[in-house]
Amino acid sequence: MPPEDNRLPLLSDQDVAYESGEKVHIVGVDETEDEGSQGVPPFSWKKLWLFTGPGFLMSIAFLDPGNLEGDLQSGAIAGYSLLWLLMWATAIGLLVQLLSARLGVATGRHLAELCREEYPTWARMILWVMAELALIGADIQEVIGSAIAIKILSNGALPLWAGVVITACDCFIFLFLENYGVRKLEAFFAVLIATMGVSFAWMFGQTKPSGTELLLGVLIPKLSSKTIKQAVGVVGCIIMPHNVFLHSALVQSREIDHSKKGRVQEALSYYSIESAAALLISFIINLFVTTVFSKAFYGTEIADSIGLVNAGQYLQEKFGGGLFPILYIWAIGLLAAGQSSTITGTYAGQFIMGGFLNLRLKKWLRALITRSFAIVPTMIVALIFDTSESALDELNEWLNVLQSIQIPFALIPLLCLVSKEQIMGTFKIGSVLKTIAWLVAVLVILINGYLLLDFFSSEVTGVMFTSVVFAFTGAYIAFIIYLVSRGFTSSAWRRLLPSKEAQGIE
Repeated sequence: MPPEDNRLPLLSDQDVAYESGEKVHIVGVDETEDEGSQGVPPFSWKKLWLFTGPGFLMSIAFLDPGNLEGDLQSGAIAGYSLLWLLMWATAIGLLVQLLSARLGVATGRHLAELCREEYPTWARMILWVMAELALIGADIQEVIGSAIAIKILSNGALPLWAGVVITACDCFIFLFLENYGVRKLEAFFAVLIATMGVSFAWMFGQTKPSGTELLLGVLIPKLSSKTIKQAVGVVGCIIMPHNVFLHSALVQSREIDHSKKGRVQEALSYYSIESAAALLISFIINLFVTTVFSKAFYGTEIADSIGLVNAGQYLQEKFGGGLFPILYIWAIGLLAAGQSSTITGTYAGQFIMGGFLNLRLKKWLRALITRSFAIVPTMIVALIFDTSESALDELNEWLNVLQSIQIPFALIPLLCLVSKEQIMGTFKIGSVLKTIAWLVAVLVILINGYLLLDFFSSEVTGVMFTSVVFAFTGAYIAFIIYLVSRGFTSSAWRRLLPSKEAQGIE
């Protein structure tokens, strides 16, 4: 019997983002034999449609319950004044996600796989643990958001823990849809995004925010000392560490002829278009939420106390019931946001675990393990905090801190890798884009650093706790310096060595 026949049934042949048979067929679509192999084929609407999908799955991270809570708090406390920042923050997020897509398309590998090969064992294990912690933190917020929506829709009959159990079953929905192909899974997410859009657009129409103030808020930058915390929060939540890993893997769901430079460039162009369209839709949805709560609660005494848990009730008290009570419209949108983001979290968890550890587990087993990592702590959270809104809001602040801490460990490896000719070939980013990307990275890291400083200055008390935080901070900064220095020194050293890989795609 051949050796491969002795493989355990839980193992797959090799760890890849997508098997060949799972990919969407692109090669040969709207192409003629006389088209140059290295040239970029002319634009095709049919091809754009076939490439459409990964960007919309990526955009769900911009619409998760954590972002919605940031939107409603920004609107309630800052009014329309931070809409311009929401727009530019989305643009920054688009830049980062396009770099992630570029890495996946040009190399045919995703970020976690490349990190496994690029860094020594101790460093990549730290990066893996940080990515898993970020994913767990995001998943707890997303599952709790779904559970809150389920509690509202059941008129309180189902407590938070029951909503968590129901939401945990989305893992099986994901596995069921994945068996029917990538396009079916993407269509399911499209329905959830449309549900969010319709729900929050309905709320927008029912509350009737000021169109003039909305336009002025988008076009005219305003920032005051009273809204600085909300402004930092708007920018700080645009980059979800697990989403950076996810997008570099999602783009590999399309069959691309990597032997032809023109076909790779074509894929990058289509992915850029569909990602921009997806984030434009996410921006509009976030805009709806921000302006609804701005119209309803800006300048009121309860503005500072609004969160995901009580937002629906406050809306109901403000605008009443009607044929379609706004409380339930809000809950439907929140449920769609929570369900879609938890499923993409399961997706991201597969790629992160498989990429960093090179696990050859079957996808269903990897999805089950990934879901268990988040559901167990989420169930504990639901049982402890079910009756306390203030405690749940405080927990949410700690989870935001947890994710803020992880951002450099996704962003810095990404920027280092897309800048390397040995990895990207002719598709490495140029000096101008590289400068812009690093400036954006520094800006985002500093903003999240401000969030961390503000949070710990108010939360850290006692000599022992303070000492632990300082020790952790020192190690944290040292590791960030290591990642940056390794990226630059490695590039400088490799430029001195001849490499076939540096010749690009033939």
